[in-house]
Amino acid sequence: MYAQEKIKPYSDSTSKSEQVEQMFDNIAPTYDALNHILSLGIDRLWRKKAMNYLKKQGGARRILDVATGTGDFAILACKKIHPERIVGIDISEKMLEIGKQKVQKSGMSEVIKFQKEDCASLSFEDNSFDCVISSFALRNFADLDQSLLEMHRVLNPGGRIIVIDLCKPDRFPMKQLFWCYQKAIMPLIGKKVSHDDKAYSYLPNTMAAIPKGKEMSTIFSKAGFKETGYKRLSFQMCMMYYGKK
Repeated sequence: MYAQEKIKPYSDSTSKSEQVEQMFDNIAPTYDALNHILSLGIDRLWRKKAMNYLKKQGGARRILDVATGTGDFAILACKKIHPERIVGIDISEKMLEIGKQKVQKSGMSEVIKFQKEDCASLSFEDNSFDCVISSFALRNFADLDQSLLEMHRVLNPGGRIIVIDLCKPDRFPMKQLFWCYQKAIMPLIGKKVSHDDKAYSYLPNTMAAIPKGKEMSTIFSKAGFKETGYKRLSFQMCMMYYGKK
């Protein structure tokens, strides 16, 4: 078990997956605003970098967006990659409801579909997608190894995985600035905007605990992915991982 799998948003005895679902249901109405506030809008840039990478690899016709949240990554993929189909999955029904509204307003309902799924036990058949994408979600998986095995299973041979996720910076001066940010600013803003202070204490704790860089790339390889690698994105607070089936 990896360290971040032991960290739960709340202190009761229910499973991590149940608590993560509850947490995202709680913060769904303010999730988008808080994402942009807490990252100073840089989360949009990180998603664009991932899509630019996918485009350079030749794009994809069928895309699975794991832990899609409110659908920002799926919507961006639709705009940048122009696939035939995108399926966005998430454990939180409340997040998916907001995602459906955004997709409908953007006129992408024919391409982007949403459904509630547990990423550790996907309902899709083997070799169903050309690409699996995910943003800011690895830290929330109750079983990282099993979730990656499932993502590998549903990919076509030669299909690609591209994931971005937050992590704790380990270089000066971002390491020191992040310490102040996670202890004071992040929980305060999270509590005031979302009214769920536990959610925004959980976030920096999992950022600090999750494997990153070469270690995470090795975990991807263990799940069966080939040609795995990673790139540090701006401010050292985000990593992009990639691989191929």
